[in-house]
Amino acid sequence: MNLEFNKNEDQMKLLISEMNQKLQKIYLGGGKEKIAKQHQKGKLSARERIDFLIDKNSDFLEIGAFVGDGMYKEHGGCPSGGVIVGIGYVQKKQVVIVANDATVKAGAWFPITAKKNLRAQEIAMENKLPIIYLVDSAGVYLPLQDEIFPDKEHFGRIFRNNAIMSSMGIIQISAVMGSCVAGGAYLPIMSDEALIVDKTGTIFLAGSYLVKAAIGENIDNETLGGATSQCEISGVTDYKSKDDKDCLEKIRKIVGKIGAFDKAGFNRIEPLPPKLDQKELLGILSVKNDKPYDTREVIKRIVDDSDLDEYKEDYGKSIICGYARIEGWAVGIVANQRKLVKNKKGEMQFGGVIYSDSADKASRFIAVCNQKKIPLVFLQDVTGFMVGSRSEHGGIIKDGAKMVNTMSNSVVPKFTIIMGNSYGAGNYAMCGKAFDPRIIVAWPTARIAVMGGEQASKVLAQIEASRSKNSTQKIDQEKNDKLLKKISQKYDEQTSPYYAASRLWIDAIIDPQETRKVISMGIEAANHAPIEKKYNPGVLQA
Repeated sequence: MNLEFNKNEDQMKLLISEMNQKLQKIYLGGGKEKIAKQHQKGKLSARERIDFLIDKNSDFLEIGAFVGDGMYKEHGGCPSGGVIVGIGYVQKKQVVIVANDATVKAGAWFPITAKKNLRAQEIAMENKLPIIYLVDSAGVYLPLQDEIFPDKEHFGRIFRNNAIMSSMGIIQISAVMGSCVAGGAYLPIMSDEALIVDKTGTIFLAGSYLVKAAIGENIDNETLGGATSQCEISGVTDYKSKDDKDCLEKIRKIVGKIGAFDKAGFNRIEPLPPKLDQKELLGILSVKNDKPYDTREVIKRIVDDSDLDEYKEDYGKSIICGYARIEGWAVGIVANQRKLVKNKKGEMQFGGVIYSDSADKASRFIAVCNQKKIPLVFLQDVTGFMVGSRSEHGGIIKDGAKMVNTMSNSVVPKFTIIMGNSYGAGNYAMCGKAFDPRIIVAWPTARIAVMGGEQASKVLAQIEASRSKNSTQKIDQEKNDKLLKKISQKYDEQTSPYYAASRLWIDAIIDPQETRKVISMGIEAANHAPIEKKYNPGVLQA
């Protein structure tokens, strides 16, 4: 390996180490003292509950670990949005798990908590996966109630989704393992089956203090809505458990008896590891995203046997399209080529830029994958579509629109890996979050924005200069330099993958070596949902 590779590898390892250090802190939720208090009450922490519930030595794909990172500082923070979400295996069946973290503000719901819960339900609905709720929450975080209560994508949408999932035949199991109060009480009872832990679990529309204030009745929470009351008197809950572990064992037994449902039928054979070492993924990309590289070298370290069957290899070279397998699953890969390449006229093309011929090629490839029922994997490292008079006169908008159209109307599941840049319309065409990828993750090298900080600052500086020409105001160079620096710093902060992950624009930040696992688990999940819609790209036929 050359010096540049070694430099990239060292810098990538530093980024991964930084990511893992952040995660270790996030995994503590509200902190060690709060976890100790959970244990004193005879309760497991949210992460301990998940570890006990899932099959031993099985994979767990966490969604939104960085949600809330750097947000709500004036409220003491909200690690992981106060709720743990992921796809795991229970009795060898894939399920979505949602566990309130009572160490974070007693499991209260912040605005980002609602968004994360809705994402969990979206994953369950798209893939027709059973969903398990481990409930331990004080309800809406009242200081921010106006940002979580009344709107379409707020708290109430969760109960609407409970009802929709029930009509879709998606299995929902809830366990009341702590507080479950007010509107939140509907979630367990709108599930197919509800469990409650004796002495620590309570469920009611209003707690004892509110009951006293509202109607003057004196009653304690356990008598009002504890396990005995709700299992033996009201019949609200279905199973009473003696402690957390007993409750989780009961859930495992329930899941173990679920029958098989129809599958989508995606093609899979015996998996093969890549011929080329996955560890070498760490040295291919420059962490600053400022150096060209051959994206094929990335693909060969992700796909089975390092084997890629390229589609239109010598046409539209700024996008690589091809068939491959990942953990045995057949996939169609659409990847931005970061290497400088020559077009059919012998002209050099910028790496990571989408040209008209590449957009045309990708559109047709996406259509063919839909015909063949092959899931699509998008590998993003894109700065946008090519600009300038030649591109405009050549119809770049039309060709770009066609690519966006075919990708948007794709009926096979889509999975997006943001490796480096993800700027402007390139983010859209390569299946950004707005275009419903089943799973979207980023490497630590990812940068996501309408454009890079340097470009944005230059554009705004040019606008400022243009204004000054039409006025008596003269440009102050020092002031202009400060403006450029301020804009660039702001963009650099907002393009960080952590900024995106905290707001759930992406589902996770991952070590590049985890890419195969994420895609494979994603396709396995998608295979639970048969494709019922026919592919039709509409007016802009591919």
